[in-house]
Amino acid sequence: MADTVPMPSDQDIQQAAERLAQGRLVAFPTETVYGLGADAENPDAVRGIYRAKGRPSDHPLIVHVAPGADLLYWAAQVPPVAQQLIAAFWPGPLTLILPRNPQIPDTVSGGQSTIGLRCPSHPVAQALLGRMAALKPSGQAGVAAPSANKFGQVSPTAASHVREEFSDLSADELLILEAGPSEVGIESTIVDVSRTGQGLGAVLLRPGHVTAAMIAQVIGYEPALPDAQAPQVSGSLKAHYAPRTPLSLFDPDSVPAMQAALAQGGRQAIVAFASLAPFAADMHDWYVCAPEPQAYAQDLYAMLRRLDQGQYEHIWVQRCPDTPGWRAVNDRLGRAAAAFEG
Repeated sequence: MADTVPMPSDQDIQQAAERLAQGRLVAFPTETVYGLGADAENPDAVRGIYRAKGRPSDHPLIVHVAPGADLLYWAAQVPPVAQQLIAAFWPGPLTLILPRNPQIPDTVSGGQSTIGLRCPSHPVAQALLGRMAALKPSGQAGVAAPSANKFGQVSPTAASHVREEFSDLSADELLILEAGPSEVGIESTIVDVSRTGQGLGAVLLRPGHVTAAMIAQVIGYEPALPDAQAPQVSGSLKAHYAPRTPLSLFDPDSVPAMQAALAQGGRQAIVAFASLAPFAADMHDWYVCAPEPQAYAQDLYAMLRRLDQGQYEHIWVQRCPDTPGWRAVNDRLGRAAAAFEG
């Protein structure tokens, strides 16, 4: 991780907290990606997130809370399985879907009766939440914050990405706290624990850095896969996390068909593991990706943004191993490719 970017000052963080309390937007770093934040209890401010991103208003947001927050301020109940996961993974890249306390406006949950809560581990995010809580009569603060990018596009892992995405907003409309690149690089794992009263346990709605195996070690069983009644959550659309340049996935067996596409002309990029011998040159550029999932995830979105700026006709990405450790990366790449299918 680069350590040359200075952390925001206390004055910067206080200014950001005051802006949030005034109903304005603030982009801030977390360990996963940069978030576009607004006061979760202010429906007008939250609607500002939807407008800025071009996000459908029925697509729920995640509310970020500080360590030690009173979760019953936000959720109607916190079942034992949620308490286990909180003890194991908070602060950290895990979002829990809980029954929403009716006092919390449903703007943050896309009209659903649930709410997504996460306690980030990034020190700037924690400091911002703490300062905001001090400004609240209740002493409780929540920042609704999806990724700080236009809806459906590649998530930002650096402040420069946020500035690129929202060049249409002035500094008065959006304050950006900068603190270097995100450490995890992909969005949080999302686990639904809102239906334990119906006999259901934990349900994994979005894979992430906290894996199903890690969750199973804590709660004693593998989280279930989503069913038809699962709440809608961030990043659950088939097509998401997509660059603007068309992207396709390939495996070694499909290389001949891919070579035929490469031969049709136009400068194209190939992202592959070092174990795959290069088979294209001349007009095409070859990029070797990280061999293990955490490093791959950390660079994934920054890589897609770099390739987007390369003026390629097409981006080809080798499929990652179909193993549990690669599940989150495969999820993001699959949704990115789905944006260009059909």
